[in-house]
Parts: sequence; structure tokens; C-alpha cells
Amino acid sequence: MAKFVVVDLETTGHSPKKGDKIIEIGMVTIVDGVITDQYKSFVHPEQPIPSFISQLTGIQDSDVQGAPLFDEIVEDVVSRLDGAYFVAHHVEFDLGFLDYAIREVTGNKLSMPVIDTVELARILMPQAPGYKLGQLAEFFNVSHKDPHRALADAYVTGEILLKLLHKAKGLPYETLSHLLQLEAKLKSDVSELLQGIVNEKAFSLDHTEMDLFRGIAVRKQDEFDEVSHTSQESFAPFLENTFKQGGYLHKHMDKYEDRKGQREMATTIYDAFQSQTHAMIEAETGTGKSLGYLIPALYEAMETGERVVVSTHTTQLQSQLVEKELPFLQSALPFSFSSALLKGKQHYLSLKKFEHELFSPTSDNYDVALTKAMILVWLTETTTGDRDEIQLPSSGQIFWRKVSAEAEGYADPKSLWYRMSFYQQAKKRAQKADIIITNHSLLCTDIIRQNGLIASYKKIIVDEAHHLESSAAKHFGLRLDYVTIQYLVNEMGGNQNGDWMHNVLSAYPELSLRLDIRKWDKYMQRIREEADELFRFIFSYVVKKHNAEITLNDVGRFQYRYQKDQEDVTTWNTIEEMTHRVSFYMRDAIQFLHQCKQYITMAETSNEATRWTEDITMYMERLETIINGLQELLIEDQKNLVKWIELEAYGAKNAVFLYSEPIEVASMLSEHFFDKKESVILTSATLTMKDSFSFMLKRLGLSNEDTIQYKIPSPFLYDEQVQLLIPNDFPSVKYGEQEAFIHATCEAIYSLADVTEGRMLVLFTSYDMLKKTYYVMKDFMDQEEFMLIAQGISSGSRTRLKKNFQAFDKAILFGTSSFWEGVDIPGEDLTSLVIVRLPFQPPDHPVYEAKSQSIKESGKNAFMELSLPNAVLRFKQGFGRLIRSSSDRGIVFVCDDRIMKAKYGKYFLDSIPELPVHFDSTTKLIKQAKDWL
Repeated sequence: MAKFVVVDLETTGHSPKKGDKIIEIGMVTIVDGVITDQYKSFVHPEQPIPSFISQLTGIQDSDVQGAPLFDEIVEDVVSRLDGAYFVAHHVEFDLGFLDYAIREVTGNKLSMPVIDTVELARILMPQAPGYKLGQLAEFFNVSHKDPHRALADAYVTGEILLKLLHKAKGLPYETLSHLLQLEAKLKSDVSELLQGIVNEKAFSLDHTEMDLFRGIAVRKQDEFDEVSHTSQESFAPFLENTFKQGGYLHKHMDKYEDRKGQREMATTIYDAFQSQTHAMIEAETGTGKSLGYLIPALYEAMETGERVVVSTHTTQLQSQLVEKELPFLQSALPFSFSSALLKGKQHYLSLKKFEHELFSPTSDNYDVALTKAMILVWLTETTTGDRDEIQLPSSGQIFWRKVSAEAEGYADPKSLWYRMSFYQQAKKRAQKADIIITNHSLLCTDIIRQNGLIASYKKIIVDEAHHLESSAAKHFGLRLDYVTIQYLVNEMGGNQNGDWMHNVLSAYPELSLRLDIRKWDKYMQRIREEADELFRFIFSYVVKKHNAEITLNDVGRFQYRYQKDQEDVTTWNTIEEMTHRVSFYMRDAIQFLHQCKQYITMAETSNEATRWTEDITMYMERLETIINGLQELLIEDQKNLVKWIELEAYGAKNAVFLYSEPIEVASMLSEHFFDKKESVILTSATLTMKDSFSFMLKRLGLSNEDTIQYKIPSPFLYDEQVQLLIPNDFPSVKYGEQEAFIHATCEAIYSLADVTEGRMLVLFTSYDMLKKTYYVMKDFMDQEEFMLIAQGISSGSRTRLKKNFQAFDKAILFGTSSFWEGVDIPGEDLTSLVIVRLPFQPPDHPVYEAKSQSIKESGKNAFMELSLPNAVLRFKQGFGRLIRSSSDRGIVFVCDDRIMKAKYGKYFLDSIPELPVHFDSTTKLIKQAKDWL
């Protein structure tokens, strides 16, 4: 009968060694699955409680006055722990702190089995949205009314523990057995608990919903039936019955609003489908464009029996369509349809590679063991194998690269693994689907490969279409770095225990007699050394170039555009020689692998032999890809490509990234995409400049005459919801006066934040200026007054920074490129938007420089043809961050007075809805904001 004592501490800080003390302790005892006892006590810390701890916990100095010292309760605490598992959420903190306090008093160290509910939840609930105590409480529907108080947190942790143990008891025998093998590498001492469950299941037959595949329990795949297409009402009455009050949508939606823009969008798309023409539709914020294009797409698929594809730029929008919009329409519309989500191979787990890693005799570190455990449990739940379903630890991403479908290379349809491939299952579902949701990345890869990745289609809707050009350029180009080469060499390994090549030779001992393994070890070593030397040489070459030739990108990397015919001849000859040496040893390695493959193919034809030959083929292809990449990037001189180098200025001396992109993609998109499809619908909130689609049409390779163009205005009342403030007393934004401009910006941000109580997003065009502004603000702003959160400085992804921003009452969020769009912070969480500079691309940015040069050579004005339209579209995207609903209200503060003073300023003002514009002194603008808000 297991006994668990769940402990939670509230303390004055994180480090008992630095004098931090316990101020409250809560303990909950669980015996045989039932909470049998609880204990709580304030503890006098003999020091003041820091204000931020009081704000977090609500515990004041007055609460602990008269409370016992820890040495007065230590005996009671220790006796309660006797014979129990020590359980805590983040057990290292609570156990470490309590152990330190007990040793200070008694000299005795705590010794007992421990369970960390964070770790256990990660393993047993791999699809939970998060693992903070509050997130898990919400996930399990456990009431958590008094967070950051010891007994309340201990009680909730105890409830979560019971639910986790219940989940463990429901796992298949095979899954539990594998978890037992990994237990020694984990923090939690759960071997006895798992062994007990395993013993109970040893002779039972259960889990008919599972497939058992080579000793791994996998949830059976759902059958995917095609939907029969019956005749529908004609489109006009269908549209009316869908959108009208009391119609299909209204019956299934609370607070339904019949939006004129949605009707117009649906009609325009249907007309384009019927006339087999392309269309470009700008649907401004608030239109509800997702439903506006899904409804005609589904109707078209039902009417014609031909699938329609929808492509988005972000996986977030992909998920929203699949998890929210399509299920809603499935219930609302008068017909059934089938849909499929299709992503790139890197998103899907390869059971073949995972099985290999699971059973390989490797010395896993903690993160790998945790990731394996999470995937084992996830396999009993998932029907897709899509990594976006689970919350892998950060270092688990490295392990994922080893076990993704992309890592397995060619998959033989006759192979045992093919039937169980999540990626192949996703493609199979797409083949039968009426509507496929994919992303620009896979779409562009499909275009390059002349189809084959996405099931055949004639009609497609491209959402977030303003990203199509950059996505195509990225996928039509190349990227290569030293880490990629090093990772591949390490993955293949040598004749060391646990290495891939060692495993090949162990499976076929005869190979060691036929081939000299020392040659393989030599090739791997020389590839490492030669590649390291090459990338270090390129690093030093770029660093030595004059500063004027190097620019910092928005994540703080140095960028240098190189043109072979303009580089130092002697230096570039050296780079070419070094490149040839890397390629030479890679070709030797390919030949060695070819000999291995030949021998195995002749030796036997088993499933095991097929697995090894597939692996060998995959490694040969990856080596060949790197050889070809080095050739294109460093040796060939192609005038239609722009090539550049990025490096981490303060990183490793081989931290070099090589890039190439086509200077223009319009002709390729026209030939390989638009000309081959009946109807391509391009939509976004930002496609026009001064109500004209000409710029975007030209960039994408579409004809102005043959493309339907339609603009749907926002339903929001911007003249009532927004005030645009522009100071007339700011220093110039020119580089020489940057310091004065930054100080003026900081003063304005502080003054405006005081009015809006934080709730501010500040958008920068330069990471360098963001950093400088952040640190100036940090120096003179009271940190307890405002929370400053900055991209690239504060840790976390864009989503994590956004959540942190929303979690604080008074916060200011600094962001660069990725924050100009796709960040939704609705309602009162965002009241003010500061645009520091008009978002012109730096003139020395490699891609912009090459495009600009090409435009000039054709006799046109690069500023008007490229720089200004790009900046205007970017400005519209940034402006769109503020108002996300009809009830939102706020201030847009543009620090750059060129929007009023420069001749081109009107292009920016004309690109946004009509609204009040105030051009005045900073002092008067702050007063205007205060009066208006």
C-alpha cells in the first residue's frame, strides 16, 4: 500500500544557500489512492518578505509574525514524511529547499523515493497544453482557487498525482515495460509502481484498440471513409441559407453576425472557380476570411467531386482551420465532407527510426530518456504522429530529428514499415479528402518537385498570400551550415559502440572482413576537419571585410552578400580548394556506403536487410545533397541567384550559414504553379498599396488583366476606435543621430505607457535598435512598475513572450520582424502600438540589394518599385496588430515623422483606414492620448 506525501513550500527566494527561508509549508498525505491527512503552517523566516514574493503569494510580514520557527516544526514535518514517496511539482526545488532546512536543524539528510509531477505529467500526458500547476489543474478540471499558497498547491498537486497514476494503470503492458527500462534515467522513482502495474497486466489481454508493432503499442489508425457527394442546392440559395439570420451558421453559433464581407468573398471565390480564373482578394481585419473562403471551397468540392487545397503560411492558422473552423462547418452545413491536414515529413514520427533508437544500446541522457518516454505514451493516443500534438522538451527537438519521417529517407511501399508510416497515412487521407489543409512550405516543395507530395488538385486557396513570394524564394534556394554537416557525420558515426556504422557491421560481421573500417573512420574524421576548416576560413574572411559591407539582421547575425566575380581572387580560390576537399572525402564515404549496400543486398532479402539498405540509401542521398549544395553555394557563379553569408559574431568560429535564393520567383511561380492550375485564389489582409494589387501581382507572376481583383474593407470603425499620433519634435532617424532618436523614443514609450498602464507593443525594424532601446529603458524605468519583455533578450518563443506579456498587468513588449504580423492580443491586453521606424528594408540587406540592382538595370526606380511597396505592406501588417475586434480601442504612436514630412508618407497613410491623425509635440500627443483614452 503506497503512501505519498505531497509537499509545497512558499519561500523568500530560490536559494537556501544564499539565505532564503521557508515562509509557508503545505503537506497532503495520500494512502491507497485516498487523501487521508493534510498539514499547513506559516514559518517565521527571521527576515522581511520581499515585495515581489508578497505580490505573488499574498503572504505579508504580518502573516508570519508569531508563526513558529522552522526548528519548532521540523520534527512534525519529518515524521509525516516517514515511509512515504516525496511528491512535489518541480520536486528538485521543494525537496532541495526542505532538505537544506532540515539538515540545518538536525544534521540529517532526507532519503526517500521521489516523484516529480511535472515529469510524470510530461510522460503520461504528452498532449497536455502545458505543465505549470495551473495549466494541469485546468486540463484535469481540478479546482485551483488559491494558487501560490502552500496547502492549496499541495492539494492540487495531490489530485493531479492521483489522475496521473490512474492514467498509468490504463497503459498497455508493452508501453509500461519500455517505461521501466527508461526509469533509471528519470528524476522520479517510479520503478516499483510501474512494476506493480506490469505484474497485474502480465497475463491479461486488453487494449483491443492498440496495434502491437515490433514490441511497441500503437493506437490503431482510424478508418478514413470517402464521403459520397450528393447534389446540392445551387450556389446563390446555398449562400443565402448559410449566412442569413436563422441560417446554417446562425443555428450553430452564439452571437452570430451576418458579415457582408464574408458573403462577398465567398461569391468572388465561387465565381473564380466557375470561370477557371485566378483571383487576388484583400480581406481586411474583421472580415472573417477563414469562413469566407472555406464555405465556397467546400461547396465546390461537393458540387464537382474535385478536392480543393487550402495553404497557410503558419502552422497556427493550419491548426485553427483543422481544429476549430472545419469541425464547426461539419456540424453547420447541410452536407458532410472529408478533410485532411498535410504537413512536411519532418512533422511526422517514423516508427522505423523510433524503434531503432528505442532498442539501440545507447547511453541516453535525461532529455533523450524523457523524450522517448513521452513518445511511447503518445503512440497509444495519436492517430496522426504529428509532433505538433506534443510538448517536447527543448532538447527533445534534437532527438526528433533522428526519428522523424524525414530522417528515414526513401520508404519502400513493400516494406513492413510502410503500412505503419504516419506520413504515408497522412498522404493517404489527403488522397481521399474533399479539402486538404497544408502550408506554404510543403506547397513550394511540391511545386519544385513538380507535384507528388500533395494529392493532385486543380483549385487552391492560398491564405497569408503576402508570404508566398518569400516562401517560394526560400524553397527554390539553398541553406547550408557547418552544424548540418557535423550532425550528419555524428549520426553516421564510426566503429564505436552505439554508432550507426558500428551497428551495420555488427549486423553483418562479414562486412568488416571485406571492407577496411579504418577507411570509414578516416573519411568521417577528414570530413569533420575539412568542413571545420572551410567554415572557419569563411568566418574570418567575412569578419575582415570592411564594416560598411556587413549588416546585422533582425536576430543579430552579421550578413554579407558575396558575388564570386567581385571577391578577392586568391581568397576565393582558397575557399574553392577547401570546398573540393570536403566534397572529395564525402564522395569516398558515398562509395564506401555503396559497397555496404551491394553486399547486404546480395547477402539476404529480409525485412532487416531492407531496413539497413534504406538507411544506407538515405545517408548517400544526404551526402550527395551537401556536395551539390556546396557546389552551388561556393563554386558555381549563377547570376540569377543572390548568395549571402550569415554568422554569429560572438559564436563559434565555424558558426557560419550559407544561403542562396533566386532574385525573382515570378517566372517560376507562373510556369510551375499558376499556369498548371485552373484557379488559384490568393488572399490576405495586406495585398494592396493605395488600393492597387499591381505590386503583388507582379511579384508573384500574375497577369493584371487575367486575374480577378477584389478588396473587402474592414467592418471596424477605425475613426472611433483608433487615434494615430505622430510627434513633430523627434530627432532625425538618420544613423548619425540614432542615439538621440533612441532616447526620445524611450521617453515617449515611458510617458505613453504611464497613460495606457503598459499594455503596449513596440515594433522595431532593427534588432540592434531594439536592444539599445530596451537597455536604455531598463536603466531608467522602475522594474516593479512595468515589466519589459523583449524578443531575443527575454527567453522564449514568440508565443511564450506573448503569453508572458498578457500575464502581467503592466507590461511592454518589444518585437522585430515576426511581431509585425500574426500576433493577436485582443481586448484590453493591448491598448497602444508604437511603430519606431517606417519598416523599410535596410538597403544593404542581401536579398533587397540584389533585387534593387536588378530593377535598376532594367531602367526602373528601385525605391518606388520595391522598397516603398514592401514597407507600406509591412506597415499595414504592423498597424493591424492593434484592433482585432469591434470593441477594441487604442493608440498608434509612430515615432518616424517621415510619414508626414516625406513625399512618400502619403502612401503609408493612404494604406490604412481613415482615422484621426495628430501631428504635434510629444507632450501634447501624450495629453491627447490621456484625454482620449
